[in-house]
Amino acid sequence: MDINSIYNSMQKALKGIVPEIELKYKAELVYKINNLKKEKNAIILGHNYMEPALFYTIPDIKGDSLELSRKAAEVDNDIIVFCGVKFMAETAKILNPNKTVLLPSQKAGCSLAESITADDVRQLKKSFPGVPVVTYVNTYADVKAESDICCTSSNAVSVVNSLKTDTVIFLPDEYLAKNVAKETGKHIIFPQILHGTEQKKNDVDILDYQLIGWKGRCEVHEKFSVEDINNVREQFSDVVVLAHPECSPEVVEASDFSGSTTTMIKYVEKLNGCKILLLTECSMGDNIIAENPDKDILRLCSVRCPHMNQITLEATLSSLTDLKYKIEIPEDIRLRAHKAVQRMIEIS
Repeated sequence: MDINSIYNSMQKALKGIVPEIELKYKAELVYKINNLKKEKNAIILGHNYMEPALFYTIPDIKGDSLELSRKAAEVDNDIIVFCGVKFMAETAKILNPNKTVLLPSQKAGCSLAESITADDVRQLKKSFPGVPVVTYVNTYADVKAESDICCTSSNAVSVVNSLKTDTVIFLPDEYLAKNVAKETGKHIIFPQILHGTEQKKNDVDILDYQLIGWKGRCEVHEKFSVEDINNVREQFSDVVVLAHPECSPEVVEASDFSGSTTTMIKYVEKLNGCKILLLTECSMGDNIIAENPDKDILRLCSVRCPHMNQITLEATLSSLTDLKYKIEIPEDIRLRAHKAVQRMIEIS
């Protein structure tokens, strides 16, 4: 496809969402990236949070973290370029150790992944011996390696139920853990872990608990509040509010629907005759608007993930040109992490 054809396609999909002058410039970048993909036998995976100009052009596979994990295990290309954040690219490398996996920006991290370390998990396992560890996919490889099984926001409840055990350690998202606890009917606690010393005896010993959580949060989804929802409902009585399960339990409770990014996309497709408010990363909101021009979706989102925002067409072109930044995982960590990720995929 030549530059003019790419530009016309982008204009059709993104008019009113991406400025005209930006479309003309980015069509050239898309043309160069597509040529490099063929030249280097590369495939591009794009998360739902990518900016519209990127999301609707260069990814060969698009989706949420679960869908991309599934597809990453099946690709045949020599190079995988992951337009997402570091833990996602790591997951692709865990599943494809013999392929070159590239992350277009070194700054594409994650507040959730940064909230917990492998040593934290080891301390929890020491404090609660024999309790299986479920780790949200939004974690780094060394944390996954300390886990029994991974999960995503779309299958967290199914994963917890699949273990058929009374007690589960669920890490690291505080809000997702609370929402899972509510849905599964489990009592949740957040114990204090003391590094370098034995865990002190405290009220944990006498509490009736079934879910052991961690105080990590997504810096995007923690910003949404019940007040936001109430203010919108006062203005638009027919609004349907969709919230990601990384939002607080109070926000999820005040919403009409809660689900993963892919589930939210499918839910929007079924809605008609109402206004829609999406409480999630705002680029995903723009992508849904572009896909559903006939829907009345409120443009009230102003929360952009600063890490996802590091992944641009410019950075992707540079990544493919210079084969940077390569994801490397020590083999002993990769093998242990692979077991946890593979179990998640099999259950899904």
